[in-house]
Amino acid sequence: MTYPDAERLPIVDDLHGHLVHDPYRWLEEHDSPPTRAWLDAQEALWKARAAELPWRERFRERLGELGRVGEVSPPLWRGGHCFTTRRMPYEEHPVLLRDDRVLLDPMRLDPSGVTTLDEWQPDHDGVLVAYQLSRRGDERSELYVMDAETGATVEGPIGGCRYSPVAWLPGRRAFCYVRFREGVYLHTVGDGRDTPLFGIGEGAGYGLGVSPAGDWLTVSAAPGPAAPNELWLINMATGEQRLVQKAGLAKSAAVVGLDGLVYVATDHEAPRGRLCVADLEAPERWRELVAEESDSVLRGFTILSGGRLLVSRVRHAVAEIGVHDLATGELLGQVTLPGRGAVGPLTVRPEGGHEAWFTYTDAVSPPAVWSYDARTGRAGLWAAPPGATRPSRVESRQLTCVSADGTQVRMIVVAGPSDGGPRPTLLAGYGGFGLTLLPGYAADSLAWVEAGGVLAVAGIRGGGDEGEEWHRQGMRECKQNSFDDFAAAAGKLVADGWTTPDRLVLWGESNGGLLVGAMLTQHPELFAAAVCAAPVLDMARYERSGLGAAWRREYGSAQIPEELAWLMGYSPYHRVERGVPYPPVLFTVSGGDTRVDPLHARKMCAALQWSGAREVLLRHEPDVGHGARAVSRSVELAADALAFLAHHTGLSDPSGLAGDADGVDAAAGA
Repeated sequence: MTYPDAERLPIVDDLHGHLVHDPYRWLEEHDSPPTRAWLDAQEALWKARAAELPWRERFRERLGELGRVGEVSPPLWRGGHCFTTRRMPYEEHPVLLRDDRVLLDPMRLDPSGVTTLDEWQPDHDGVLVAYQLSRRGDERSELYVMDAETGATVEGPIGGCRYSPVAWLPGRRAFCYVRFREGVYLHTVGDGRDTPLFGIGEGAGYGLGVSPAGDWLTVSAAPGPAAPNELWLINMATGEQRLVQKAGLAKSAAVVGLDGLVYVATDHEAPRGRLCVADLEAPERWRELVAEESDSVLRGFTILSGGRLLVSRVRHAVAEIGVHDLATGELLGQVTLPGRGAVGPLTVRPEGGHEAWFTYTDAVSPPAVWSYDARTGRAGLWAAPPGATRPSRVESRQLTCVSADGTQVRMIVVAGPSDGGPRPTLLAGYGGFGLTLLPGYAADSLAWVEAGGVLAVAGIRGGGDEGEEWHRQGMRECKQNSFDDFAAAAGKLVADGWTTPDRLVLWGESNGGLLVGAMLTQHPELFAAAVCAAPVLDMARYERSGLGAAWRREYGSAQIPEELAWLMGYSPYHRVERGVPYPPVLFTVSGGDTRVDPLHARKMCAALQWSGAREVLLRHEPDVGHGARAVSRSVELAADALAFLAHHTGLSDPSGLAGDADGVDAAAGA
């Protein structure tokens, strides 16, 4: 393959005694004429190659079918009104509804499809709704206030938001919100006044909540993503602040209940999480209500009438919901779920009640809303997604592999029926910021499995699969553990006969793109191809762009000599060598990405093309970002990525997928 010219410059930085080469720094300037010319040439190269991929159109067709199930969200009750979001089968974005009447449709606001509804929150009476819009993928939201009765805009735009939580005060008179990288502000409706309320310093992140009566504001403040936070209660009448948890102690979240008690979910002295309770007069004096479990991770909780408490957990990647006695914490039973999958956050009416709502999904079941009634002790389907698709016969199972240091790592494997023998296998992972990849319905995953492939998702260290200690074992100086775990997962798939190195491919996004970059440069012999999406790859300069400065606690900082040594030990961009037989790789980036700057992928692409790798491609998409996008854009991206991987694994028969046959049973096994 002939690649576009990319000049290598003799740029070498001396950082704390480390000579750091950066020959493609010029590609950091995304609007410079040389970068634009190079990017245009890369796009032409990708389009020419994409046109030759036989699976591309077939995947696009099937992904469209699988995505037409639509979406539905759990209800949010305010003042007797039911707020939900819903996406019908042929709609590009979810729309916001009150009592089944459309309040806001992003496509009506912007038919081009590049405007997204990022957040929304109604007031206590369900009359005013604060909502946030961003455009062209930049996630720099503007906040507006709508009158839900008339549809009229009451206020806005209010700038400086980025997925800001909103906590309404009673009487529709004011709300609290977060200005990105600044702090918590009190906004008075009607006169547009903003008053600073709380802050711990530039770059911090905040969570907000409000007591049922609206008199107490709960504030969570952390110096960065997945960092230990501090917790406060603020009396909105007097301004009094009460400490719930001091800074640097743990990751915790607090809720004021209808009973006037403060409930705290925390990993303090419990890496897998426990639930504590305290009196409002002394909220820092906790007593344990529900203890930590040795083999599950606490994910959430909610309180029902009748003295019942629901606690959701994940046990080795499978969700469960326990029913507890609110006074003693005693486990009384389990909510019967539809299968072995994932559940979303639990919601209840703010005034209390016997019902709770949550989403459930697994490999073949699109997310549907279920409700649990404490009076009957039963869960039932509340709202199914509005569309339908032909089911597929798919089974999932859990494997365990052993990492380089002897740590056991679990992996979910999803596959269709087979006569045996190695198959094209897609291995995915994340391994960062304490996040967990839970099993659930995904059109791209299901399309791959229907086509005869195997999907494997590894729960590697750095994620939250086994609690906070699992996270810490894959961050900062321990980051290499994430990569070793992933390599062990790849080896397990080969050793057990699921696949072979020439049929094993990787896919990762964002921090998962860093994971793929590390595999490319540390273990190129283990796999046949990779998709590296929106990746972090230049670890010497990641702090200088996007949201990189907020990730120093996760990765370390190049400004500190010891931490620079950690980063340079694995930085993928700096490990590329001439003549190494790197596997084919497709980089996918979005021009509007303000989280992870596409410069990482541009520089790594140029380096790998210089190395002599036989196929290195860059897919650049304008007007979208790191987060939400129109459904059709997601379909196009997934079809391109899957077609690229299919080509390099020998996946055959693009004329028909397993899901094409009518009447095929669906099964989600253990």
